[in-house]
Amino acid sequence: QVQLVESGGGLVQPGGYLRLSCAASGSIFRGNAMGWYRQAPGKQREEVATITSGGRTHYADSVKGRFTISRDNAKNTVHLQMNGLKPEDTAVYYCNVEVYTTISSRRNYWGQGTQVTVSS
Repeated sequence: QVQLVESGGGLVQPGGYLRLSCAASGSIFRGNAMGWYRQAPGKQREEVATITSGGRTHYADSVKGRFTISRDNAKNTVHLQMNGLKPEDTAVYYCNVEVYTTISSRRNYWGQGTQVTVSS
């Protein structure tokens, strides 16, 4: 079994910044893709940013130039640096981690979610 622990959410004023972290632990043979998603009230969950095991990144158009995703493969951790936050960034943010639990068994896990609120 794999456990994900998220941290770093909170309340911030428009233009401010936050850094989210997600640490995976447990039966991990090798990490694979990692990412952050968010869900605002009344909306569907959407992709924010993803990063492959090789470090290739992809961002939603709405966060390009403001958010940066990074990872530490040795610690199976993924981060999301969020700068220039806007009220429309308010949502529950979820990390998503794909790992190999054995050499051939690939599994996908979601974090518990962390609230990000951007408001003056």
